[in-house]
Amino acid sequence: MLPAALALALSVSAAPDLLTTAERTAFERTGRYDEAVRLCRAYQKAFPGRARCFSFGTTPEGREMVALAASGDGVLDPAGARARGRPVVLFQGGIHAGEIDGKDAGFIVLRALLAAKGPSPLSKVTAVFVPVLNVDGHERFGPNNRPNQRGPAEAGWRTTAQNYNLNRDYVKADAPETRAILALLGAWDPIVYADLHVTDGAQFQHDVAVLVEPQLGYAEALRTEGKALSDALLARLSAAGHLPVDFYPSFVKEDDPASGFHRGVAPPRFGNDYWAARNRLGILLETHSWRRYGERVKTTADFLRALLDLAAERGATWRRAADRADGDTAALAGKPLALAWTADERPEAATPIRFRGYAYTKPTSPITGAPVIRYDETRPETWALPLYEHVAPSVTVTLPRAGWIVPSARAAQVGAMLRLHGVRLERLAAARPGLDVEVFRATEAKFDAEPFEGRHRAAVRGAWSRERRDVGPGSLFVPVAQPAAPLAAHLLEPAGPDALVAWGFFDTVFERKEYVEPYVLEPFARELLAQDPAVRAEFEARLADPAFRDDPKARLEFFDRRHPVYDAAYRVYPVLRIDTAP
Repeated sequence: MLPAALALALSVSAAPDLLTTAERTAFERTGRYDEAVRLCRAYQKAFPGRARCFSFGTTPEGREMVALAASGDGVLDPAGARARGRPVVLFQGGIHAGEIDGKDAGFIVLRALLAAKGPSPLSKVTAVFVPVLNVDGHERFGPNNRPNQRGPAEAGWRTTAQNYNLNRDYVKADAPETRAILALLGAWDPIVYADLHVTDGAQFQHDVAVLVEPQLGYAEALRTEGKALSDALLARLSAAGHLPVDFYPSFVKEDDPASGFHRGVAPPRFGNDYWAARNRLGILLETHSWRRYGERVKTTADFLRALLDLAAERGATWRRAADRADGDTAALAGKPLALAWTADERPEAATPIRFRGYAYTKPTSPITGAPVIRYDETRPETWALPLYEHVAPSVTVTLPRAGWIVPSARAAQVGAMLRLHGVRLERLAAARPGLDVEVFRATEAKFDAEPFEGRHRAAVRGAWSRERRDVGPGSLFVPVAQPAAPLAAHLLEPAGPDALVAWGFFDTVFERKEYVEPYVLEPFARELLAQDPAVRAEFEARLADPAFRDDPKARLEFFDRRHPVYDAAYRVYPVLRIDTAP
């Protein structure tokens, strides 16, 4: 009997040179990257005027990054899509190159749609398909790169040749591959961006998770459409025989099914949530690693077909909602904006759900001496579990009334990042003396001891205060009144979990470069106490705290901060806020 995905592939006659290695091997194997490039070009040749293969970047190891645009009526470039008001759906495989279902499913679905004689969603939708985003990782090919995944026989590696996890890189954009996909997204402006993955972890019967945003977070104008899209995708997948869920199926406590699940809204370092932060629909698809490769490819193909069908039916409605979200940003000035969300995990906040799992035991491991979970796939069970589905903002900031100012010393670095993310900015040609601005001074800055995605992340605390500042020529003004304002806030507000400062872009601000020796500071402190009663009173009050009283360095620091040579720029965040456009 043919695997389901193979039956899907052969339902439409295909020339041999358009078949994937997966189809040729009954989904035991997947092809190398040169096959993806060859198929991309072969599709353009086989379907002239309806398919276009093009390059959009080069990897660190020198490999070409290709994408395939497909349309039933020749709308195969961004300008044409904009001119026609055409909904664009961009989907990608292999951002984690061991999770490669999307590559083969994408080719299968687009071939069937392009070859179809009857009605096709491609008559109303332009599809843009990136077969593999992590190309160099794909070519780190091996048989055991995903030990808890059933097929294919060999696959690629999770990270890039530079060891970046691209699905944590969308904000800081360190990897050339990330910068390439950001440019592609900016050029096409797809109404939907779908990232195709394979989850791992526990063993259970559900075969796919579909997470859509905005739905619980990001632009309110898109949440209704996001929820409707999620519901429709789950309904169509269920009708096709799948067991979908609309939350990430990772237990609250690892290896403890009884702990249940929680919903969440991820920060914009992740691709689908990044696109939601740009007022568009982002989707994370996770097929389940314990299903066999042919089953997973069929699941991904069923999802893609459902998504494209829905885009043909509802794409114009989604675009109008996105336009409303863009327009709503004009009202964000001076208003609160959520930058992070968290689930309420109190027991009373849980919703009971029925979840289809397997019987399991927790014997003591002879290796670790601790319990280890073992699932028995011959004994399916239905579990009664808690789902913590109430999500609320955990970090909220009040935006400036006009926008942000990036002083000229940081304009090149920050300006390049903002432009990459589609944020509009203005260069100030002349100086602006004595502007009434807000300045953020950090009272605390903690840096991770270990690197995360190539950077030692920073957690910064402090407060904004009003000051008069001279702003030099060449500084940048970033207005709040623009569609990219929410993403600009994620980048520029220091409280955000994916702010530039959190990713280490401004680390030098937190480094002391000038000091006063204790033997010089001691007489200064004595003189200051004798001459300034207010300082003396404050110092004596601080001495009531034993931690301060018994810490010679802290006592000296008290006077160091009052010395004329103290660095006034130390721990001052290098982005200003302003309530009136300069």
